[in-house]
Amino acid sequence: MPTSRPSRPSRPSGPGERGAGAPGQSLAPELRRAVEHAGYYPELVADVVAVALGGEETRAHLVHQETTFDGEEVRRHVTVVVLTATRLVVAHADDGTDLVEGGPRSHAAAATTEAVPLSQVRSVLLSHVVQRPDRYRGGDPVAELTVTIGWGSVQRLDLEPATCADPQCEADHGYSGSLAGDDVVLRVSAAADGADAVGRALRFAAALSAATGGARSGHPPA
Repeated sequence: MPTSRPSRPSRPSGPGERGAGAPGQSLAPELRRAVEHAGYYPELVADVVAVALGGEETRAHLVHQETTFDGEEVRRHVTVVVLTATRLVVAHADDGTDLVEGGPRSHAAAATTEAVPLSQVRSVLLSHVVQRPDRYRGGDPVAELTVTIGWGSVQRLDLEPATCADPQCEADHGYSGSLAGDDVVLRVSAAADGADAVGRALRFAAALSAATGGARSGHPPA
C-alpha cells in the first residue's frame, strides 16, 4: 500500500517573484510599461498606484522620473499622474531617509498617493518653451513643457515690496503678492527627457484639461 509523502512547506516568494494577486498586475499595460521604463522601483510604484486607482479604468497617464542633486547626495524621484473618469490619482515616490535599526544603514524609499475628484481640480497650467519662435509653425514640437496642476492642497504665496509710480518716493507701501496653487509641477524637457516625453506630456495635459472642464461644468466627458 503506497504511503503518502509529507507535504513540503511553500517557499516564500523571492525579490524577483510576484504573487498572482499583486496589485500592480492590474494596471493598464501602457501605464505598467511607462512605470517600468521610468526604472524607479517599478514593482513598488505599480502596486501603490494600483491600490489608489481601486480598479478604475485609466483614461490617460503621465509618468515622470527625475534625478536631483543635493550637494554630494543624489536623490531620485518619480511622479505618476493618472486620469480616470472621476478622479485624478497622483503618486510620488522618492528616496527616503536611511534607517538604522541596531545595525548597518539600510536604504529606504517613500511612496505617497492622493486621489482628487475631477470637480476639485482648480487649474491646469501649461508653460510652453520653444526655440526660435520666429520660425515656429503650427504643430511644431516644443522644447520644454511645464505642467502645473492645482486643487488647493498646496498653496504658494509670493511676496515682494510694493512700489508706486513715483521713482523718488521713499514711503513704505507694504507688500504685494500672489497666491497660487501648485500641488503638482512636472517639467519635461526634450533635451533631458526626449521629444517623445514632451509629446506624451502634451497629450496628457490636453486630456486632463478636457476632463476637468467637463467636470466643472457638470457634464463630464464620456
